[in-house]
Amino acid sequence: MADPNLPASLEAPIEQWRSSLRRQPGGPEADRVRLEQQLRAEIAELMRVGLAADEAWLIAVKRVGSRDPRTGEYAREQAERVWQPVGAVPVEPAGRRARARTEAIVAFSLAVLAGALVKVPALFGLDIDRDENVYVRNAGLYALPCLIGFFAWKRRLAAGTVRWLAAALIVAAVVANLPGMSATREFAALTGLHLPIALLLALGVAYAGGRWGEVAGRMDFIRFSGELFIYYVLIALGGGVLCAFLALTFNSIGINPGPFFGLWLVPCGAAGAVVVAAWLVETRQGVMENMAPMLTRLFTPLFAMMLVAFLVAMLVSGRGIDIKREQLIGFDLLLVVVLGLLLYSTSARNPSAPPGVFDGLQVVLVVAALLADLVALWAIGARIGEFGFSPNRVAALGENVLLLINLAGSAVLYGRFLLGRGTFASLERWQTGYLPVFAAWGAIVVIVFPLLWRWIG
Repeated sequence: MADPNLPASLEAPIEQWRSSLRRQPGGPEADRVRLEQQLRAEIAELMRVGLAADEAWLIAVKRVGSRDPRTGEYAREQAERVWQPVGAVPVEPAGRRARARTEAIVAFSLAVLAGALVKVPALFGLDIDRDENVYVRNAGLYALPCLIGFFAWKRRLAAGTVRWLAAALIVAAVVANLPGMSATREFAALTGLHLPIALLLALGVAYAGGRWGEVAGRMDFIRFSGELFIYYVLIALGGGVLCAFLALTFNSIGINPGPFFGLWLVPCGAAGAVVVAAWLVETRQGVMENMAPMLTRLFTPLFAMMLVAFLVAMLVSGRGIDIKREQLIGFDLLLVVVLGLLLYSTSARNPSAPPGVFDGLQVVLVVAALLADLVALWAIGARIGEFGFSPNRVAALGENVLLLINLAGSAVLYGRFLLGRGTFASLERWQTGYLPVFAAWGAIVVIVFPLLWRWIG
């Protein structure tokens, strides 16, 4: 059943898959033929959007296996290697090396472009110290457009999707730089924080390559985001060591590299490192796929114990959260980290596996975070009652309400799964389907808040 549209090197693993399917009980031969046709169609579609033959093979096996229980066992066995370097499928080495070189050139070129975009305001005579608000509110427009462009190129997105993504970036750039929209320090900070959140939706669409409407496509984006964060932190730590040694060596000869760090190396390097980290995730997925779930399993119980200890200490001492602005921001960041742990552990889990001890820890973490979020909402309400409404307080209120809804839904669905009254897939659908809600809130803060407060004022 050789397919002229697929590489000949895939026929051997397809035959192995076919043999495994025949060993599964039940089902006529016609069903097996239909499943093989689906598998080949999936591989062809994935290769059309830019995946290598081995990547397309493994992902297609996972997809077909999720639709038919008879192929589930084989699919799970293969899916464990989806994000790892694969040597079992002998894809043409020369073609793979050429494509890897091309991807590296494109990625590093876009990384240089991201670093150069940081200096665009300087072309208009703006100084990073004197005109800090301009740089802050445009923080999401340095690396993210280049990252979206990289995946639009790699996934070979349809022209209509590319135009939609380009329009979203143009609108974001215009809104962030309209006179009066983010001129004050308060609104510049809000725009700088929430514009990247809004643009993450565009990045997810580009990364998914036409699969954003599928739970699996959105879950892949969550997995990618977690691995991107880990790589970026590692690059940042290495950059910090580099800066320390640069300062040591140049100070030893009487040259102060501080201005170069502040004006060039740190801002341009921070933007370019985002694209480099994304490229590393794409090319070295096996290393992080082993590390990221391990880190998730390590920090989930630690964060759960910390939140439980905090709640107990608050009850025993009778003290509430300090309603100072810095403490509330730090508390919100903690809840975001907890949500990130939940999202990434969800993406790394086998949906068909039965509940285990780690799932119980996840529920403890979610419930503790839910209670902590209620406490934070009370503190924000108290701050609003004392000082009145402001853009920062309303933005924090909205974000905590969104987190509360997400955590409450997750707690209910995870609890039903533990009790055997629901499936893990329902939790996946809830988490991935909620991602656009955060993006929409980010867009509201960037676009509506400045207009609303100008109208009120």
